[in-house]
Amino acid sequence: MADIHEGHNPSIPTDEWKNSGVRVIPADSLDSNTAQTPGMSRAAAINFARVGAQKLWAGTVTIDAGAKTGAHHHGHLESVIYVLSGKARMRWGEKLEFVAEAGPGDFIFVPPYVPHQEINALEQEELRCVLMRSDGEAIAVNLPDLEPVEKPEGVRWVDPTHQHLPRT
Repeated sequence: MADIHEGHNPSIPTDEWKNSGVRVIPADSLDSNTAQTPGMSRAAAINFARVGAQKLWAGTVTIDAGAKTGAHHHGHLESVIYVLSGKARMRWGEKLEFVAEAGPGDFIFVPPYVPHQEINALEQEELRCVLMRSDGEAIAVNLPDLEPVEKPEGVRWVDPTHQHLPRT
């Protein structure tokens, strides 16, 4: 039988499992002090600062009913979006000329450096998703010079300084 400590992370003392083992991040403790894009609100659950994650970032994203984000990309990161509720419309490409939709239970994969726009395709319901990225960084590069096919309008801007303002 293999030793459970064989191949373990040498930076974690074998007697520290209680403090450096599995972590549960309660839903009400997510951190919205992360890179934001107009029209959506991101909140980190798993990253280096919160749990010491070296190779991934995970959290939630909410897009208001009928809202459209600005065009952006996430640098060298791969992203996976899992739709919890609502209907996501994704636009991507050099002119955001390609489009696909996803609903509850669907996964969306966004490769590195791909310009894209997330759109809540429903006018009466929030779009709620789980978001995962391939590194502990929270990179969001907004592309203000890329004219979106579907113009961002009526979107709620959330930035780290104003994150606690009430929704309007």
